[in-house]
Amino acid sequence: MISITAPIVVFSAIVSLALALVSPSGARAQADDGWQPQRGQTGKDVMWLPTPDELAYRLLEVARVGPNDLVYDLGAGDGKIAIAAAQRHGARAVGIEYNARLAAFAQRQVERAGVADRVRILQGDLFQTDFSSATVLTLYLLDELNQQLRPRVLGMKPGTRVVSNSFAMGDWEPDQVIRVGTQVGYYWLVPANVAGEWLIEGLSNVEGRAKLALVQRHQRLAGTIEMEGRTLPLLSPRVEGARLEWRYVDSSNLLKAVRVEVQSDRLEGEMAPPYGMVESIVERIAVRGRRVGG
Repeated sequence: MISITAPIVVFSAIVSLALALVSPSGARAQADDGWQPQRGQTGKDVMWLPTPDELAYRLLEVARVGPNDLVYDLGAGDGKIAIAAAQRHGARAVGIEYNARLAAFAQRQVERAGVADRVRILQGDLFQTDFSSATVLTLYLLDELNQQLRPRVLGMKPGTRVVSNSFAMGDWEPDQVIRVGTQVGYYWLVPANVAGEWLIEGLSNVEGRAKLALVQRHQRLAGTIEMEGRTLPLLSPRVEGARLEWRYVDSSNLLKAVRVEVQSDRLEGEMAPPYGMVESIVERIAVRGRRVGG
């Protein structure tokens, strides 16, 4: 008897292999296995240029990335920054890359680096991506793209740290310029929105409430405080993340400093104690307030 089982099995295997080779998923998988990104290759809005290792590491250091952070890398490229955030700082990271082949390459780099439990590379459009949960944001885009993203970045939680390779954010001045050899980067701390009028309680020697008026452009502030029938200029007001600080000269010609934390339309903190009183017990003067006008 002639057996036809073996020829059928062999034929089935050949057909399956042929289908895998010609199917889009099979062909893409095989092609991507050996695919390498080329320096200067063009993408949706930018060309791919890898961030030098030294600058990538310094950006993460300046951003004070740690194990409790969630880093979003917009324009992830080969995944270098997301991988470094996990390997060197123990952070979780998500990279967003528009180019599908580059995103697949970056994910393979993640797996080779052994950090797939902490890092994901997603293929997608960063303008359609929700990155609001990030505690650290890293960018390597262009000035005009950074400026398009700026309203969303400024709307993130106060204290979110932002670093960018080479490109700035228009008139949002960086809090720090980062230089590594001939390379440059920028660092920002997302400021709380503190603009408007506030009613303040607890200022020393003030009966009732004082009125604080603040004008804000990003992290830069100006303003006045109305108290005891006088309107006083604020001296060096500043906002760093959710922390707001201002100074004024009171009716006794003494410089006073107030430090508070801002939560939406509320603030709470204290008058700063006088200098040189380290060994004395100084009563804490609590300060609180609420926003009454934008």
